Amino acid sequence: MPNFSDLKQAFQRIDELNKELDLKQVQINHLLSITQAINNNASAKELFEMYKSFLSIEMGISKMAMYILESNHWICASAIGLSEKELLIDVEALVGAYKSLSNLSEIDHPTISQFDVVIPVLHKESSIAYVFVGGFAEEDDMFNKVQFITALTNVIAVAIENKRLFKQQMQQERLEREMELARRMQLTLVPESLPTKKFYELASIYKPHLSVGGDYFDFMEFKDGKIVFCVGDISGKGLAAALLMANFQAIFHTLVNKRSSLADFVTNVNQALHRITKGDRFITFFVAEYDTNTHQLTYVNAGHNPPLIVNAGKLELLKEGTTLLGAFEELPFMDVGQLTIEKEALALIHTDGLTDIRDHSGEFLDHEFLQSFVEKHHHLSATAFNDSLIAMTEQFLGDEIYPDDFTVLTCKLFT
Repeated sequence: MPNFSDLKQAFQRIDELNKELDLKQVQINHLLSITQAINNNASAKELFEMYKSFLSIEMGISKMAMYILESNHWICASAIGLSEKELLIDVEALVGAYKSLSNLSEIDHPTISQFDVVIPVLHKESSIAYVFVGGFAEEDDMFNKVQFITALTNVIAVAIENKRLFKQQMQQERLEREMELARRMQLTLVPESLPTKKFYELASIYKPHLSVGGDYFDFMEFKDGKIVFCVGDISGKGLAAALLMANFQAIFHTLVNKRSSLADFVTNVNQALHRITKGDRFITFFVAEYDTNTHQLTYVNAGHNPPLIVNAGKLELLKEGTTLLGAFEELPFMDVGQLTIEKEALALIHTDGLTDIRDHSGEFLDHEFLQSFVEKHHHLSATAFNDSLIAMTEQFLGDEIYPDDFTVLTCKLFT
């Protein structure tokens, strides 16, 4: 028959088991409540508060700090038992060293040294959170507590990371929709079709490197038999260049309709651009006017790649002009180029995206290459010339991609 001492020990053991069972039940219930909160799309702030409350009240944790990665910096998202001053101390240099549950007994750091263990949370082999825990009582079953805190931390941290990734995905999809809208809007700023008339034929290639870009081309026809055509290349890429391109289109249409001389037109364009850019951005620009009555081609090259023209079988570079536009309030010089078209001519005007093309060995499609191409194909119509040019660039590129915005305006001029 068991004695009183044995019975007492048995009852004490049963009591301990009941307490452990109760604690396990509390832990499971809280884990379920957090899981339910995650399923109900609770905010990150609410999840952090639930986590902090459970560790403090139910688990008796007196020191805790959870750090999460936000904008490439580790920030404290939740804490127990630390002052604001202690939370401001940088832990950036320490957290990356831990890849598994680690003891912190020998750490010399004004904040981290207050903790007993660190629990890193990994997601796809990358650290997404670190939880520092300390202040365990002597009677605590530290092993079981740390095990449960680890499980709970992983649930919370992964849920927060998934929220971040979902938000990032939504932002990316919204940006893509906005960029597609911007692309469609930008396409309305350049001519949808170009004319083929008795005295001229125009054809274009327009390939923004991104959804939107800073290349621009345009033309205007006037009742007196003159046409004006242009190509511009705005510094930079993406939305900033696209916005300036939209401004430039408005400036071009406003000023070209004043019918001033080409020199005055370019001077006024430069002043309008400088008021907008304050010299921080610039545009290389080529503009030409062709008089179908006199067969005179007048042009200004403002820092642009010199267009190539084959006139009566002779190749020329259209280099006369001025410096790039928008960089200076006053243009330092102005030279207007002029030539007479004899029978027929073909002019190739392009942005530097064409000559920036490189093949698999790193060789550029340079001006000498283009000169040979123009001399060989200038007898073609403007449209056929561009088709041949595209075929040539794609063959030259091979498996490479276009490195920049790529715009071509090909002008066939007749007498």
